[in-house]
Amino acid sequence: MSVNLSKGQKISLDKEAGGALSHVTMGLGWDSVKSKGFLGFGSKSADVDLDASCLLFDEANKPVDTVWFRQLKSRDGSVVHSGDNRTGAGDGDDEQISVSLQQVPANVKSIVFTVNSFTGQSFAQVQNAYCRLLNANNGKEVARFDLSVQGSHSAQIMAKLYRHNGEWKMHAIGENGTGRTFDELLPQVAQHL
Repeated sequence: MSVNLSKGQKISLDKEAGGALSHVTMGLGWDSVKSKGFLGFGSKSADVDLDASCLLFDEANKPVDTVWFRQLKSRDGSVVHSGDNRTGAGDGDDEQISVSLQQVPANVKSIVFTVNSFTGQSFAQVQNAYCRLLNANNGKEVARFDLSVQGSHSAQIMAKLYRHNGEWKMHAIGENGTGRTFDELLPQVAQHL
């Protein structure tokens, strides 16, 4: 059974999944807001290029590796990005980042997922935005976090997976930010490590 997360909420992945998770997928989905045409005819939407990124940090909160549209796989191979979707078109997840939790190096303490509007539009031009965590072994949704809090921000720190007492937990951060890529969010991300 999936949990709808609230900003700031923390969950145990193993408890929510009903057993130990070895492989998870973080999915990101969105649609562009349609603008109404003259007298309701000719509505259209501008393409919005949201980008999911994954940042890996060690015990000292130093970046170890990054997975994003310019580096689709972590150096150790434990994290893999599905590739860049530049429009949000279509149903379901528009971008996915898969994490093989058992292969994540022992020196990695936390994994932070961010989303940025590479084209610079604000989230006011995005609707139906969400991130969700799936048990990649059976495709079942473990948790979902609604990102459709529309506003003038162009980025969001979505969630963090972190090790605590030998198990992986998830923290739904949901903090708005500004920046076209993850590196512009690093000062904000540091506050959540």
